[in-house]
Order: sequence, then C-alpha cells, then structure tokens
Amino acid sequence: MQKKLLLIVRQAIFFMLMAIITVWLAPSSDLIAAPAQQGEDIGVISSPSSNATVQGVVSVVGSADHPSFQFYIVEFSPEPSSGDQWQIIGAIREQPVINGQLATWDTTSLADGTYTLRLRVVRLDGNYTEAFAQQIVVANSQPTPTGTSAPVIDATDESDFPVIEVEPTITPTDLPPTPTIVIDQPIVDTPTPRPVATSAPLEDPDEEESLVPTVQGFSVIPLRDACLYGGALMLTIFMLFGFLSALRVLIKEFRNRQR
Repeated sequence: MQKKLLLIVRQAIFFMLMAIITVWLAPSSDLIAAPAQQGEDIGVISSPSSNATVQGVVSVVGSADHPSFQFYIVEFSPEPSSGDQWQIIGAIREQPVINGQLATWDTTSLADGTYTLRLRVVRLDGNYTEAFAQQIVVANSQPTPTGTSAPVIDATDESDFPVIEVEPTITPTDLPPTPTIVIDQPIVDTPTPRPVATSAPLEDPDEEESLVPTVQGFSVIPLRDACLYGGALMLTIFMLFGFLSALRVLIKEFRNRQR
C-alpha cells in the first residue's frame, strides 16, 4: 500500500513538473516574429492610413482573421466619433482577408470633413478585435477656377495703339586691369596652445534613461522575459524537488512508526 502511494505521488509530481515546464517555456516562442498567416488573430487597416486625404470611391485594404473567425465589418463615423454615428460600409463579410481589399467606401455622398474607419473582427464566442484609421480627410469639393477674358482692342483708330519708345543700349567700355600689390608679411611663430582640462558635462536629472537597451531592428525585451521565465522555472523545479524530498522523509517516518 505504501509503495503504491509513493508511486502515485511520484507520477503526480512528474506530470505537474511537465505541465509547469510547458507553461513557462511557451512564451519563448514570441522571440521569433512571423508574417501574418491565415488563422491568426489579426485586424489591420493598411489603407487608407490615419491622416490620409481621400475622395470618390476608396478601396479599404487590410487583414481580418482569427482562429475562431465568424465575420468582420468595416464602418465609418464622422469625427468626433460616437456610439450612434457608426455606419457599416457594404455588408457583413463572412470570409477572412489577409492583405487584401476589406471593403469599398463610396465618399461621394458624404460631406467634406474628417472621418474614422473601424474594422471589427467578430469571433464565434461573440468577442471581437478592432482596428482604427483616424483623421481621414474626405475632400470631394474642389474650387472651380474662374477664367479672366482678355481685353479687346479696337484697331479702327491708329491713335489707340500705344507708342513704345526704345532707348539705345550703351555698351560699357572695359577699364584697364587694376594692378595687384603684394606685401610680404613677416613670419611669426605661433605659440602652441596648452591643453586645458575641461570638466565632464553634468547629467541632466530630468533626462530619462531607458532601462532596457535596444539595438536597431532588434529589441532585447523578449530576451529579458525569457531569462526571467527561465529563472522562475528553475526556482519552481528546486521547490518541487524539495517538496518531493520532504514527502519522502514523511513517508519513511510513517513507515518507521508502523513497524
């Protein structure tokens, strides 16, 4: 009976240890960035982007997908946007889109101004992911240039024609070149400046210093998180082994008492 109990306890601790290792090592996969693929949780409006100026019929491009994808909708609202001003563009789409056209937005019937686009990716459980493109300027009205007609000159009377007087052009006469006078300057030895010690610039206490070093194109934040995960994992393993050792001591003491 005691051997079976000890075997069950060891198996339970083993499965618990494997589960903890799996959970702690799972976040390390975030260190490798991968492009968006079908089936991932993604909601992005690529075009038109925020602060863009549009007119006429606009193609809304982006991505909308999720592992439990149900449908997505694209909406717009004049700014400042509120809950009752959102209007759907087209209809509900039940097919995911990756880097493609999400909807076609006809702005010809809208008043000129700033608008916000909203993409909502709805999942099977009713929750959703949203993406926004804000400060989009709709400018369909263009000012009409006003033409100015040229004046009509009546040529019936010669006195109406303007008289243009042309003055003769005076060509300047080239002057003789001015002689160049060269004055020899005495050579004076220039003393060599002595180096002067300068104090190091004082650090500005108001200037914030980043606690996390970064390299162009690469962030060490995920690496730091992985180290923290590894340290926590090792601490958990040591605690489990300590618990197992204490349990074995208790079982031996219990067996000695039975004898």
